[in-house]
Amino acid sequence: MSSFDLDSFLSAQQARVEALLHERMDLLVPSGTPPKLAEAMRYSLLAGGKRLRPVLCLTFAEAAARASLASGVAGDAACALEYVHTYSLVHDDLPAMDDDDYRRGRPTNHKVYGEAMAILAGDALLTEAFNLVAGGTEPVRAALCRELAVAAGAAGMVGGQVLDIAEDRPSALDYLVRLHRMKTGALIRAACRMGVLAGGGDVDALARADAYGDAIGLAFQIADDVLDVTATPEQLGKPVGADAAAGRFTFPAVVGLEASKRMAEEKVAQAVAAVRPLEGEDGPLAALARYTVERKS
Repeated sequence: MSSFDLDSFLSAQQARVEALLHERMDLLVPSGTPPKLAEAMRYSLLAGGKRLRPVLCLTFAEAAARASLASGVAGDAACALEYVHTYSLVHDDLPAMDDDDYRRGRPTNHKVYGEAMAILAGDALLTEAFNLVAGGTEPVRAALCRELAVAAGAAGMVGGQVLDIAEDRPSALDYLVRLHRMKTGALIRAACRMGVLAGGGDVDALARADAYGDAIGLAFQIADDVLDVTATPEQLGKPVGADAAAGRFTFPAVVGLEASKRMAEEKVAQAVAAVRPLEGEDGPLAALARYTVERKS
């Protein structure tokens, strides 16, 4: 049993991320942005949520820190990750994708602003993410941009979404694992790696971040699939059972509910082992790994 106070840690880190996002609003919405576009971008970006990716980025930056974080590089990387994650949610909710009416307990972007504006708001969030990461003189920013691009691109999140909507998608575990390593896991893994890079970590720390991010990326998605079967709409802030209704294969559908839970726990154990040399036996990264499968929403 962990003695680490994750609730207090998460509360503090999420508040830190919210403050960073607000501080960077002028950069996110530069002068000359049409007001309605700015409103649509803010509507989704500032809707709250777990902020897992920026929290992971900041936590890894501090765990691996060999360089000063005062430059704001880690904060910029953390916010850029949330811009990209938010854009992906706005687009995923569209009628052409998952066709969801609610996200985080309130109407989805396209339900408020229309499909065209939701698409453009997502496009702007994605583009401004790179504007933010590249907006400084530190040499590490080039590597951070590349990490973000690889994770968000054709062999990462976008490619994973293509595998997810494929009409001939097979009921096979290896396909499901590949899909979610790309669609969900790539950005989570990038968050961990970008944190190490921003903190000036060494090659060993980067490898540990990679292993940790890969493991919890899958654990997080398996837990999402389990929650879609076991949670209520009130807990999730959105409808449940959507994947089953659409005929999509999930981890519980392919391997069963109990086997899915065991797989998630195995991935958490791998993640905890990967970061033990960075933070000891009972640190925030281990607690965050456990949180991916213990959360209720």
